Amino acid sequence: MIRTLPDFPWDLLAPYKQQAQQHPDGIVDLSIGTPVDPTPQIVRQALADAADAPGYPTTYGTPALRDAATGWLSRRLGVSVDPAAILPVIGTKEAVAWLPTLLGAGHGDTVAIPGLAYPTYDVGARLAGASTVAVDGLVSLGPETPKIVWINSPSNPTGQILPVEHLRKVVDWARERGVILISDECYAELGWEAEPVSVLRDDVCGGDHTGLIAVHSLSKRSNLAGYRAGFLAGDAALIKDLLEVRKHAGMIMPAPVQAAMTAALGDDEHVEEQRARYARRRATLRTAFEAYGFRVDHSEGGLYLWLTRDEPCWSTVKALAELGILVGPGEFYGARGARHVRAAFTATDERVAAAAARLTA
Repeated sequence: MIRTLPDFPWDLLAPYKQQAQQHPDGIVDLSIGTPVDPTPQIVRQALADAADAPGYPTTYGTPALRDAATGWLSRRLGVSVDPAAILPVIGTKEAVAWLPTLLGAGHGDTVAIPGLAYPTYDVGARLAGASTVAVDGLVSLGPETPKIVWINSPSNPTGQILPVEHLRKVVDWARERGVILISDECYAELGWEAEPVSVLRDDVCGGDHTGLIAVHSLSKRSNLAGYRAGFLAGDAALIKDLLEVRKHAGMIMPAPVQAAMTAALGDDEHVEEQRARYARRRATLRTAFEAYGFRVDHSEGGLYLWLTRDEPCWSTVKALAELGILVGPGEFYGARGARHVRAAFTATDERVAAAAARLTA
């Protein structure tokens, strides 16, 4: 490899997955937040209707797609964005991994990431040749000025939701230093005990998106993980720079997916139906894990329960694998997660019920 990358962490779970698969009633895999429910019919129909696509699509996305994204941001998150400041991406993991490179980070630059974080933030910095620093709060950076700061609310893995006051302080801190602030808001419609807040909201940024990029995904809210559909919004100048690089690099969302994404962003009914499914599964699993002796920390939003029995995370992974339940070890997300595990509630109703039965037997 040109860049030194860490081993893919999920490979370490393989022996525990094999153990869980030996359970007489089969494995309950809560380790990865993979959607399992049907893609909405309105989205599938839009994809099919756009299937005749012999020409090249536009990197910028269709005007209809960008209008749908701005409409969704206004309607669901209370954010006003010019359609010119929207850029579709081929799934947000791709965007997260390449944003430091596309924004000009390189050798000698630092990218600040949360102390407990989605691993691809670190991978993206490494691909750019930059270094990362994990911080619990920007004050812990001391005099160091990073090129980019990542925040994530609701958080993966903890589910923590950052309030307006905290986000405002982060925006002010970044602007005082000329730092690009990227807010991963992929779980923005999945708040359970608090309302997720976009960094682009007026009461956070004062109506000025300079230096700010928000990352949004349709994978979880619309069951579109297989479509690879997301978008960036925020600083119009930064979006323009990213557009130019992505045009040269051929980073183009397929035209049928653009049509499907447009339909998904324009329909709220399927989102409410999916939220209701996740709410039921979340409640069932939370009750069962607490009955088994777990403490649930944070978990106010997102698709995961952040669990602990105050023991090393791999001991917890092993104990649950013996019940046929697979979870993610917290140390995948940073050293602070060494005594936690992450359990997704994206499994089917039947598998969630099976996990609950094993935990409460």
